[in-house]
Amino acid sequence: KENDVPNILWETEQWLNWTKHFGPISGFDKKIENPKERYVITAFCYGCNLGPTQTARSVKVLDRRQISFINQRHVTEQKLDEAIVTVINAYRDFPLQRLWGLGKTASADGTKWDLYPQNLMSEYHIRYGGYGGIGYYLVADSYIALFSRFSTCGSWEGHYILDFVTENDSEVQPDIVHSDTQGQSAPIFGLAQLLGIQLMPRIRNWKDLRFYRPDSDVRYEHIDSVFTEQIDWNLIETMLPDMLRVALSVKAGKITPSAILRRLATYSRKNKLYFAFRELGRVIRTKFLLQYISDIDVRRMISVATNKSERFNQFADFLLFGGKGMIAENVRDEQRKVIKYNHLVANLVILHTLVTMSDALHKMATDGHTIDPAVLACFSPYLTEHINRFGEYELRASQEMASLEPALSITFLKDAMNLSPV
Repeated sequence: KENDVPNILWETEQWLNWTKHFGPISGFDKKIENPKERYVITAFCYGCNLGPTQTARSVKVLDRRQISFINQRHVTEQKLDEAIVTVINAYRDFPLQRLWGLGKTASADGTKWDLYPQNLMSEYHIRYGGYGGIGYYLVADSYIALFSRFSTCGSWEGHYILDFVTENDSEVQPDIVHSDTQGQSAPIFGLAQLLGIQLMPRIRNWKDLRFYRPDSDVRYEHIDSVFTEQIDWNLIETMLPDMLRVALSVKAGKITPSAILRRLATYSRKNKLYFAFRELGRVIRTKFLLQYISDIDVRRMISVATNKSERFNQFADFLLFGGKGMIAENVRDEQRKVIKYNHLVANLVILHTLVTMSDALHKMATDGHTIDPAVLACFSPYLTEHINRFGEYELRASQEMASLEPALSITFLKDAMNLSPV
């Protein structure tokens, strides 16, 4: 059944009331008429990058100034994060998504969004080609995106990979994180270890990295030639209290991992804390690389996880169809909000697809069809064939909304997985 993005957002609003997080920033502005409809249309406008003018032409109930007013006076980056958390927490209650993953692992990846060259955020990206910025996302193994960040093309993506520790307030908290080569370095491995995060990236040209032996006297029968240097345990022992203070500050929300990693990445010879994190990271990365090259199942698991991130990037790009994919905002705060809007819209469409799939499975099971959960585990909510992106939209506000109860209580799935109530 075909559906358009505004009505998909409207149906999810009826289920979750995610627009409750939006409202006057000052708290004293006069109330607006039909706030839910206006918030849904505004999320559609900026999340799909249509812009206020084109949205007003497609959705006749608002003009461009009203849409722009809602974005400027009623929606902030923090409010968007709160709405995203509401969607993630609702998503984890559905039995079907637990066939895809339990939220214990996640993968991070970045994608380039086009910007006009004449603004402070825009940089030329050598690998992708063209001017723009990087949208960086952390995607759970159940396909829902937990975290998003907008950064410059010249920044090292891995500096943001651990920021979800302080910025992801949802009930889905992964402890294993996958990434590509840009998501790792020795200091990142070290900080991740102290934060209780197991970093398992897919590293390009891993054979060029150095392997470290625990002591100069240690020798290995078959792989001794791989190890070229040894670990300075004295440095780790001396600086461990300071490294633990950094980790505790991150856990307490006093500082973000990206802030401390950027400062550590100055390579100053006087920065002993940097060298300590690097030394600890060398230990952890050497152990990981030995596991990576010796176990094909680990490599397969990492490849599957990172492919989910790349598929989410494609899905988010599919929904950012307005303006030829060019983010026209030149103000950095508004650029970050566009990324958050797009993240919110993508998660809402994913949840709507999950509900639709669950309803169809419920009807099939009721009709007596046998459904194999192993087959369902190969499905994905990144379906786009049923989404009508273009045309003149009309919110079906008077239409009776379907209940979520059938999707939440798929008996045969719960029996197959021995699920207890969440």
